[in-house]
Amino acid sequence: MVTVGARTDEIAGERRRLINVAYRLLGSVTEAEDAVQDAYARWYGLSRSRQEEILSPGAWLTTVTSRICLDLLGSARARRERYVGAWLPEPLPDRTEWDHAGGADATGPADPADQIVLDESVAMAFLVVLESMTPAERVAFVLHDVFRYPFAEVAGILGRTPAACKQLAASARRRVSVARAAVPATGRADVVRHVKEAWETKDIAALVGLLDPAAVMTADGGGMAGTVLRPVEGGARIAQYMVAIADKAPGLELLERSVNGVPGLVAQRAGVVMTVAAFDVSDGRVTRIWAVRNPEKLRPWARED
Repeated sequence: MVTVGARTDEIAGERRRLINVAYRLLGSVTEAEDAVQDAYARWYGLSRSRQEEILSPGAWLTTVTSRICLDLLGSARARRERYVGAWLPEPLPDRTEWDHAGGADATGPADPADQIVLDESVAMAFLVVLESMTPAERVAFVLHDVFRYPFAEVAGILGRTPAACKQLAASARRRVSVARAAVPATGRADVVRHVKEAWETKDIAALVGLLDPAAVMTADGGGMAGTVLRPVEGGARIAQYMVAIADKAPGLELLERSVNGVPGLVAQRAGVVMTVAAFDVSDGRVTRIWAVRNPEKLRPWARED
């Protein structure tokens, strides 16, 4: 017989996995935390007898969290249409490199960003592709291909047959195949380092050489930080834009940092993070740059002095 205390510990222990599921489904640390908190609130809102009837609280919490995320994804398109400029997922720091404001201590819970496992399924290129999926495709793919939930369980969450969920995941898989092109971490780091050096010296020719001619840069300011509202296309145009930024922002310091588990750059001024940039690299050149400037999405990057 499972004691009340043991079951309480079991339920609390599910939070890390639920945060990981919700972040991949939503692309937002804040929304992921809210979804998980909502799921826990619903659990604790059940009567004791109803809780005891549930054989696997973890499975129940996963189902509820996933359905909450599904509802949020369904309304995301309307919210994106009201968003100022391009919407990008929230970038994640490597917790070994940063001290998060509000992070874990002896008396408080861990920051949700600290609990997310950094692997290829949270790389910015991967998350951006997930954004192109329908809500049902995203849930089916993330739960089955990333977290290995059987289609029978996914079907219960989506309210569809296992065969239909298998088709949804297959459709999503075709979309992400291009985002899985493996580039060794060292190769990525070298390219990003050279970009940093060329950016710091305002060397347009060097930047053009490091950028694919068809490269695209997308920036997310959310109307709260100045940036281009439309993607900048073409290596030469991106290089010119980057140098123009450097000219307008004296005192900006560029740092090489892990962004969603892969090499990226952080721009800060007077110790305050202003921009987090993620890169996609192919054949030794940068093909995509995602620059997040919305301060609400940079909260996990705040440092304690």
